[in-house]
Amino acid sequence: MLQADDEAFVAFQAIAGYNPANPAYRLEAVAAHNELRAQNTLAAARDAAIAAIAAQWEFHNLMLGVKDQVIAQYGADSDQVASLGLKKKSERKARVRAGKNST
Repeated sequence: MLQADDEAFVAFQAIAGYNPANPAYRLEAVAAHNELRAQNTLAAARDAAIAAIAAQWEFHNLMLGVKDQVIAQYGADSDQVASLGLKKKSERKARVRAGKNST
């Protein structure tokens, strides 16, 4: 229905000599209403996108907390830690220190 209205509005703009008796149906009034509708649609989409991003960040922060709690409960070298996609402490490479160069 909205697509049909949009198509009719495009055709309406091309009608030459249109002069309605009721000023509420003048091209300027309808165009202003259409612009307001477009702005409201854009604002709603923006708000929905912001809410979705906020929900993703909240979930991410929750999962970081879960990982911390699993490490605290089961230890840094547990299979439970590995099941969350983290490396076990024993699987990490030890740092190799650079020695002094003797010349």
